[in-house]
Amino acid sequence: MLEMPYPMETRKILVVDDEDDVRLFLQDFLSEREFEVSAAASGEEAVSLVRASTPDIVLLDIMMPGMDGLACLEAIKKEQPKTNVIMITALNDDSRIAKAKKLGAYNYILKPFSLGYLESELMRLIDKMQA
Repeated sequence: MLEMPYPMETRKILVVDDEDDVRLFLQDFLSEREFEVSAAASGEEAVSLVRASTPDIVLLDIMMPGMDGLACLEAIKKEQPKTNVIMITALNDDSRIAKAKKLGAYNYILKPFSLGYLESELMRLIDKMQA
């Protein structure tokens, strides 16, 4: 039997992105790594899923119609303060990065990103969560 690359205690990831192709691609990538993956197409849907399923990690797009990623981050942190959030965006904006960190984001990854980089960031976060 293959050894799982990530501890069993840290298995639930929520992917939040309004772009179907990005969301589905990340779902497939993370499922292949044996994460329990759920997905949301909007900030509002993400908050409901966080409330219902308490994911360990949320990958959250910033630019979304309706509730944007920063408002969603704030709502997630109010609902589940221990949930770790990694912001994902194509917009390299220092003020948004600073606001995301102030609101409790663990990290901020710019699109396009390599899957290797995403996986290494997830591993680093999981190691920190296990410490």
